[in-house]
Amino acid sequence: MLNAGNSQAAASLWAALQTVPALKEVLRSGWLRVGLNHPESVAAHSWGVAVLALSLCPANLDRAKVVEIALVHDWAEAMVGDLTPYDQVAPQDKAGRESSAFKQISGPLPNGHLMQERFQEYQANATKEAQFVHALDKLDMALQAAAYAKEFSSISFAEFVESAHTYLAQKLTEPEALALSQLVDCASSRPFGAVPEAAACS
Repeated sequence: MLNAGNSQAAASLWAALQTVPALKEVLRSGWLRVGLNHPESVAAHSWGVAVLALSLCPANLDRAKVVEIALVHDWAEAMVGDLTPYDQVAPQDKAGRESSAFKQISGPLPNGHLMQERFQEYQANATKEAQFVHALDKLDMALQAAAYAKEFSSISFAEFVESAHTYLAQKLTEPEALALSQLVDCASSRPFGAVPEAAACS
């Protein structure tokens, strides 16, 4: 609950909330690497993942938790940036930086404890909900790659679609994984698997 009588707490809360607009300014590194000058922000990507979570979450998962994880999963990048394997940062170091940053962000927030739980759940990737959000993270990347491919024909975005499809094939075995994989097929001009006629893409 907000405490209107504590100016120090209000200042800490205000500082934490500044990471919201900050995340809107962090551009996705992968798109910059292939030559896009003004790609989507990390905040835009997180919104995309959250919309996919709300739209596609299967009945056997906790939809509220899936959406919550989607909303916070990249929030730490407001402080540490969008680190990728091309930055040559060890996975343990990357996880440590992001965990420390998220603790700073969520600490002053009224629902910070819940947010910290959701972020740690995503990082550990041990629950079905977290695993589904990881899959949606890849699906959103494939959707954005397809959108960019239509707009920027001189740039190849195939690696992003390939990456999404490979992740889904290797990491998920549930029926919804096949459905997500078929959606990724739609993002490519070359199908990666057999897509039934009923699921044909326009």
